[in-house]
Amino acid sequence: MNGVVATTQRLSLRRMTYGDRANLLQIFSDPVAMQYYPSTMNEEETMRWIRRTLANYDTYGVGFWVVEDKATGRFLGQCGIIPQDLDGTRHMEIAYLFVRREWGHGYATEAASACKQYGFDTMGYAKLISLIDVRNAPSMRVAERIGMRVEKIIIKWAKEVRVYAISAG
Repeated sequence: MNGVVATTQRLSLRRMTYGDRANLLQIFSDPVAMQYYPSTMNEEETMRWIRRTLANYDTYGVGFWVVEDKATGRFLGQCGIIPQDLDGTRHMEIAYLFVRREWGHGYATEAASACKQYGFDTMGYAKLISLIDVRNAPSMRVAERIGMRVEKIIIKWAKEVRVYAISAG
């Protein structure tokens, strides 16, 4: 299992490759899955996303990882730790996006929990955040299930966003 970063009972999280383009488009081309993002993405924008993810691996040692069913290898979505700048300070964010047909099975919570553990145990981060649109109740529940709490509400990407946070220890 090349590129595997973390595993859970049901999931494997691995480094993204250019070969993931078609799978990512299952999410990026779905207006419902992308409703809290500025817009859907086409193939060219998806390739830019992958390039940015690969650059994050090189620069930060983390980024979005592809989430697959450990038993079948089926693509479920992406979850990882990505850099975010808030008020002039770099923070590391647990972020997740899953194929809509996979919603409601606890995959996002399981993957986000693995990312939290990886961030604290492997990367040694003192704090992790998640930036969630104030209307995105399912994502807020994921953050809360892994122990995150609302720190503040900010304006980012021209909308209200809740900053969820959790500290190590």
